[in-house]
Amino acid sequence: MSSFAEQKSAPPAVEERGSGGQAPGNGPRPIHVPGGHAAEPHNVTVGRGGVGKESAAIETHGLTKRYRGGQLAVNRLDLTVPRGSVFGFLGPNGSGKTTTIRMLMGLMEPTDGTARVLGSPMPRAARTVLPRVGALIEGPALYGFLSGRDNLLRYDAADPTADPRTRTARVTAALDRVGLTAAAGKKARAYSLGMKQRLGLAAALLQRRELLVLDEPTNGLDPQGMREIRALIRELAEDGTTVFLSSHLLDEIEQVCSHAAVMNQGRLVVQGEVAELAASARGRLVVTTPDTGAAAHLLKERGIADVTVDENRVTAELPPEDTELADINAELVRAGVRVRGFVAERASLEDAFVALTGEGFDVAG
Repeated sequence: MSSFAEQKSAPPAVEERGSGGQAPGNGPRPIHVPGGHAAEPHNVTVGRGGVGKESAAIETHGLTKRYRGGQLAVNRLDLTVPRGSVFGFLGPNGSGKTTTIRMLMGLMEPTDGTARVLGSPMPRAARTVLPRVGALIEGPALYGFLSGRDNLLRYDAADPTADPRTRTARVTAALDRVGLTAAAGKKARAYSLGMKQRLGLAAALLQRRELLVLDEPTNGLDPQGMREIRALIRELAEDGTTVFLSSHLLDEIEQVCSHAAVMNQGRLVVQGEVAELAASARGRLVVTTPDTGAAAHLLKERGIADVTVDENRVTAELPPEDTELADINAELVRAGVRVRGFVAERASLEDAFVALTGEGFDVAG
């Protein structure tokens, strides 16, 4: 994550001093990015219609990546990321999320299709687009022998748009924003994985960007760290920054994102507003009772679908909205079922995605 005008730039050159220092290897580099759009026949879009080009931060059309040997990593991706949104790019590991991001940033050539970021074609317009974008992809590349503060000073110095007169103030502010002020003087090689993620995010925040692209930003963070990063993402969105957040954590997407898309086996399954995606799935009726057999039998007789029994609970798909749930509860009581709990649980994002993909994702977070 840096403010390099050249998307494939190496990290800023540094002369190592002292013994035992180690320069970064050829691992993933933080940079600045582009993005994707639209909707194709096999995709499902949930929401209030399409997003115009002028209001899309990322657009792709038919974006495809096929590796040597024939593996299809991304299959005709049509994606629209509205400006000003916090957009969750969701899917299990190996679903094509990171490959998509790398294509959007110009780190990997697509096999087919087009991509636009902030209204400009990528990678053709990389020199003008990338300075307006901050990104953290696959973890930051850091100089282990430099302190966290010195790493940020080097990143800032490599940005041709950065004013050197205010460099120290920018670095101090970025460290404070991600909670690393106390560890700013520590060598980066002594940082934990979570601290490295924070430092990488700080590098992306050295200057205000129109678009921030984060690939698994809470990777390695403890629960408190996750909460802090989510709060920071919300703050950025309130300031007008579009945030494109890749994650395999459904809970993370549901808590922080306004819009989302889910990838599965290289294909876009669905995209839209998070609230509408969750609403597209039926909720669950939960009856707590010691008389599970009788309760399950009655619910099935009522024509209620997907009835399951688990110890002292019976769950089922919520009946249609015109069904009076109080009537069902009364019927259970009249039938002699000892009802100790009767709850209608709203559908979650997990419910919607399981229904759409037939498989679940990690929902920890």
